[in-house]
Amino acid sequence: MNNIRVASVQFEHVAGDKAANFDTIRGFVEQASEQRVELIVFPECCVSGYWHLRNLSRDELLDLAEPIPSGPTTQALLDLSRKHNMTIGAGFIEVDVTSGGGGGVEGQLFNSYVVAMPDGTWRCHRKLHCFINGECLSGSEYTVFDTPHGCRVAVLICYDNNLVENARMCALQGAEILLAPHQTGGCDTPSPHAMGTIDPQLWRDRNNSAEARAAIEAEIAGDKGRGWLMRWLPARAHDNGMFLIFSNGVGVDDNEVRTGNATIFDPYGRVIASTDVADDAMIVADLDTQLRHECTGQRWLRARRPDLYAPLTVPTGIERDVRTVRFEKRPLQ
Repeated sequence: MNNIRVASVQFEHVAGDKAANFDTIRGFVEQASEQRVELIVFPECCVSGYWHLRNLSRDELLDLAEPIPSGPTTQALLDLSRKHNMTIGAGFIEVDVTSGGGGGVEGQLFNSYVVAMPDGTWRCHRKLHCFINGECLSGSEYTVFDTPHGCRVAVLICYDNNLVENARMCALQGAEILLAPHQTGGCDTPSPHAMGTIDPQLWRDRNNSAEARAAIEAEIAGDKGRGWLMRWLPARAHDNGMFLIFSNGVGVDDNEVRTGNATIFDPYGRVIASTDVADDAMIVADLDTQLRHECTGQRWLRARRPDLYAPLTVPTGIERDVRTVRFEKRPLQ
């Protein structure tokens, strides 16, 4: 792995307004270029918008969806990537035109993340645990690849990162940097001690006074945002000896508030750069490849006992589809 300068962005998208959201992406890419950033990570579904997707019909989803790589968003990302010699990742709804007739009208839909690279190549990760809308399918492949900057990158979208097996599989395929685009924090979740909703009015009032800003930023930094993330996210980097770039939405997302908390972790799970600001923001960090040499996670990978792990691939009977797990509220036993 070469040393590389990276950036993570949090921003408040506009639901369904791909042009406005791409203008925001372009602006951050231009700022990053001035700081000689080589790899920039934007949030999950930041082009299409996210939480409102759960209420859309198939036809409405198709109106937002695009094929990859022939669609306008992928092509625009590739143009930006070449112009600024920067690898750029951003998320939106994909329609797979190879999976159906009629120019993709009957195609399969995915929550996807495109990584555009300055040599004209690209990669697409389809979220492995997609629950946003029953019309969207989950992906079935890990996405681990080399970039022109001399580093090997993996992508896991939001819920993909929650399952420890996914990060480990990426590490076993040689990933040195994990891109972790999200739309999280401030979620209404069935888990009683994970996150919780934030009053959208706190966000809207944030510029009215110092007290109002302090109130929303306390929520963002607390257990509904960073406090929850820091219970588990650093372990994905630490246990696998990878750098991790966490990018997230921030602000009102339909009826919820995303918490931002953009963060870059080193392979020991330590925070290199972060922000809890209640605004669109970008953080930048230099990744030092020497930190991976003999780091804890890399040593643990070498100490694995694969002969013990066969039961990991055997269903236990408790598994359910991700939409059921995400939304069901189970009674106390």
